[in-house]
Amino acid sequence: MSGAVAKHRELGLTDAEFELIVEKLGREPNDVELAMFSLLWSEHCAYKHSRKLLRRLPTEGERVVMGPGENAGAVDVGGGYAVAFKVESHNHPSAVEPFEGAATGVGGILRDVFAIGARPIAILDSLRFGELGSARSRHLLDGAVRGIGHYGNSIGVPTVGGEVYFEPPYEQNCLVNAMCLGLARTEEMVRSAAAGVGNAVVLMGAATGRDGIGGASVLASAELGEGDDEKRPSVQIGDPFEESKLLECCLELLGKGLLVSLQDLGAAGLTSSAGEMASAGGVGIDIDVAKVPLREPGMETFEIMVSESQERMLAVVEPRRVDEVRATCEKWQTGVAVIGEVTDTGRIRVFRDGEPQGDIPVEALVDGCPLYDLEPAEPQGWMYGNRATLAAGAAPAEELTALLGSPNVGSKRWVYEQYDSIVGSRTVRRPGAADAAVLQLPEAGNAIAVAIDGNGRRVACDPYAGTVEAVLECAQNLACVGAEPLGLTNCLNFGNPEKPGPAWQLDRAVSGLADACRALGVPVVGGNVSLYNEGPEGPIYPTPVIGMVGELPDPARAPGIAFARAGDAIGLLGPFEPSLAGSELAKLRGRLGPGLPMPQVEAVADACATLREAVRAGRVASAHDVSDGGLACALAECAIAAGLGCRVDLQPLRERGCSPEEALFGEGAGGFVVSGAHAELEAIGAVPIGEVGGEAIEIAAGDRSLTLPLADAESAWSSALAELA
Repeated sequence: MSGAVAKHRELGLTDAEFELIVEKLGREPNDVELAMFSLLWSEHCAYKHSRKLLRRLPTEGERVVMGPGENAGAVDVGGGYAVAFKVESHNHPSAVEPFEGAATGVGGILRDVFAIGARPIAILDSLRFGELGSARSRHLLDGAVRGIGHYGNSIGVPTVGGEVYFEPPYEQNCLVNAMCLGLARTEEMVRSAAAGVGNAVVLMGAATGRDGIGGASVLASAELGEGDDEKRPSVQIGDPFEESKLLECCLELLGKGLLVSLQDLGAAGLTSSAGEMASAGGVGIDIDVAKVPLREPGMETFEIMVSESQERMLAVVEPRRVDEVRATCEKWQTGVAVIGEVTDTGRIRVFRDGEPQGDIPVEALVDGCPLYDLEPAEPQGWMYGNRATLAAGAAPAEELTALLGSPNVGSKRWVYEQYDSIVGSRTVRRPGAADAAVLQLPEAGNAIAVAIDGNGRRVACDPYAGTVEAVLECAQNLACVGAEPLGLTNCLNFGNPEKPGPAWQLDRAVSGLADACRALGVPVVGGNVSLYNEGPEGPIYPTPVIGMVGELPDPARAPGIAFARAGDAIGLLGPFEPSLAGSELAKLRGRLGPGLPMPQVEAVADACATLREAVRAGRVASAHDVSDGGLACALAECAIAAGLGCRVDLQPLRERGCSPEEALFGEGAGGFVVSGAHAELEAIGAVPIGEVGGEAIEIAAGDRSLTLPLADAESAWSSALAELA
């Protein structure tokens, strides 16, 4: 018993969990079974510290085709079509091996989407690193961006949008979240539930190797720290060209109706895929590992069962269709092997050349992991350090220049120019041109918009209000291109949930996410949880990343952020009440701390609806929401994109009680900068604040007024990632 106890602890299971396994089996598990339990009962697979919280989220809606529990969620976009989408993390692998970690993160999210029968049409990324002055941060950023570009560009799926933030708490534990969208005929979509006793279980795709063994427990369910180099074998290795063949093969098989069900092999490999398929279908599955094609000789049974080798899918096939499946796989030059069958036992049974290796009830393996209640406690004071980088007493023009040159606000061209954003010919608005990516769907006769957002620093200041802001930010981004939200996916990146502070952050953030989604009427159709994101210095900023998909009738009417014409009026739309709390300026001044104003959710929703209809009616020439750096930075971004200056007076904000600095650089939800004909802006209720024109950004703000030549603003903004050039 003592040896077994030591082994289960090494695999990440607690003593109580091991005792529960013994109770469920009626005996001690053997080595194969213990390895399988250690992966399926890990945080990454079982969500044992977050599953109870996730029950708060609204998941139903008129347009929901598939909700949580499937490989990806999906919403109806009309014409018999659905858009599938999901976001997932590959944080810990990317912190250890950034290129492969990020590349395989993209590969995994692609498989989640085509596993339900949707052809991937777009990728977005959400990235977090330490400050650019750090050699480690530059190394992680460079590797992750190259990995994302390598996989997406090679497989021919455009990367159409994303975000990058740089903050000290991500120094050791970077975040690499990838989102994928796919398009499917609704009637041809497939679920993952195994069905049909006697049906064959077929493994398709790449051969199985030792890469990725234990990834879900070694990397994704523990804190990072010393000895991370020893974890490199736990990082999977991807091959986008192999995945391209597998993708086309699976979509053809589904189109021909040859598959009963389909499941991606991701975390925990065969163990997870077979277990989840059996659980969803209420059946059992037998697997003979001797029939699994191997890339490396001499692999142990447990290694085959938990390997996370990439580019593999598991399917259930009627025996009479196996030959057709095999022929299609051979056509696409992708591997295929019948490795087992569906049974009525309700058990996952593992064999090797017919000899029993493991026998576990599906219920015990997949649903038997204990779910834990958090013990949250609000931290007393600010949990994070903050060093000033902007000299005290700087003039407003200097502050605007510093903000435009900061990596969180300035140009991300260095990143997105490494991605192919137009392959596939659906992209209407490229990265940087508009607040949301816009993709045309000629099949459905309309278009969709998608945005991904989440400011961890602001969530750290107030996990509830900051998460509400993240949801509203996505909705505002969609409104700027005339899109109405259809559904939401999320990736919850937090620290160690066993510690009171991170547990409190997670609890409050999930409540904020649930309340904001209900208020907006936007269902959560899927997502991912990534916990234990901590380094030796402490936890990351709590970072709920929100991905939102919306629908718009005419992509040609979606405006960009750039001012369109000299002489156009500039208006401020929405219930914008800026504050310096948690702002980029507060960060540069070294004045971060707890507390954020609570957003006016209903008023912001109304403003989004107003702008959405105005865009669809062609009443605005440009639209841009106010976010990082405040109104001054939003105006500068519109001017820089257009090559046109502006003259603005912020007296309307002063009349709302804002100080000059709050009016210039304060942040908060609900603000839009719009431009167009004066009468059109007046008709939609936008408050006039200025006019497009000139060669400078001129902003009147009482004793903090500023003038910044457009050329200087563009130079600062373009230099934000200069250290990477």
